[in-house]
Amino acid sequence: MSTLPPCPKCNSTFTYEDGSVLICPECAHEWSADAPQASEAADETMIRDSAGNVLQDGDTVTVIKDLKLKGSSKVIKMGTKVKNIRLVGGDHDIDCKIDGIGAMSLKSEFVKKA
Repeated sequence: MSTLPPCPKCNSTFTYEDGSVLICPECAHEWSADAPQASEAADETMIRDSAGNVLQDGDTVTVIKDLKLKGSSKVIKMGTKVKNIRLVGGDHDIDCKIDGIGAMSLKSEFVKKA
């Protein structure tokens, strides 16, 4: 039985060793067996804006480009301030309410911290 640790990204037990690197065949994640895994996990959980600032729940952000809404003729204009954001996991990692539009999800790459 293998004594290699499971993948820190997807928790797969099918990891294998290639020299000094451990590799997960399911998600293709590579990591060093000597590297501390806690700092890597902490970096992944931090959500950053387009300028690299760390975002937190309750922050106010500004939209940096015009965003078209799918299924609607409405547009979120550049410079729109969004107050009291909530961070969630996934592709669109910010949940918020925008005046005149309503509740929606945004990607952190299209906002900057105000």
